[in-house]
Amino acid sequence: MKPPGQLDARPAFLEVQHVSKVFVQGDLETRVLEDINLQVASGGYIALMGPSGSGKSTLLNIISGLDSPTAGDIRLLGSSIVGLSETELAVWRSHHVGFIFQQYHLMPVLSALENVILPLMLFDMSRRERKARAEAALSIVGLEDRMSYLPRQLSGGQQQRVSIARAIVTDPPIIIGDEPTGNLDRKSSGDVLQLFDILNKELHKTIIMVTHDQEAAAHAARVIRLRDGMLIENDRLIDIPVAAGGFAGAQP
Repeated sequence: MKPPGQLDARPAFLEVQHVSKVFVQGDLETRVLEDINLQVASGGYIALMGPSGSGKSTLLNIISGLDSPTAGDIRLLGSSIVGLSETELAVWRSHHVGFIFQQYHLMPVLSALENVILPLMLFDMSRRERKARAEAALSIVGLEDRMSYLPRQLSGGQQQRVSIARAIVTDPPIIIGDEPTGNLDRKSSGDVLQLFDILNKELHKTIIMVTHDQEAAAHAARVIRLRDGMLIENDRLIDIPVAAGGFAGAQP
């Protein structure tokens, strides 16, 4: 046990340190993110909000290793992912991040079960284990009776639930959602958000979600707003203090 008053010396679970992003086209430079500092505790649930063009999706892509910052660092439990090769980033993402997008990105010729199995093809495990993991993931999202269905045979809400099962099948500690309810009706959106609550509260996943929907953002424990590439809160610039956390979620 730490002596009273002693700070926890462990690193934050996820740290965004002085991240900036500039897109260059010829002589034109567009600054999309400006000196972003953000710390996320293990098991956190964050909603990123802001107008179109504020840098939300760019920040999400950088956090998840899909894009690189022009300046700054992204660290998971103290280890930087900036500077990793594309191959190293792909391996890192496969172990640490599950993606859920506005578009479902399901393979139309594969069944729900086969779509969920796909991420497991990167791991050294038997066909039986892959199938068992995929079936368990589909059961979590309530689609145990739709495993053999093709995407076209499923509703939009059901297709998004398949994509959620695909995102969690490798048991990543971080779930990234980019407008995950953007294409759904009110009921389907509510069902998906309830699943996000389960992922966060029962499966202890760290969730970072971009959304324009106030109802979706209300499910998050913390709402971070961006404007003109900068973090704001109540129209004031913020620099969020470090929150200590531990690694949540086993790797396959």
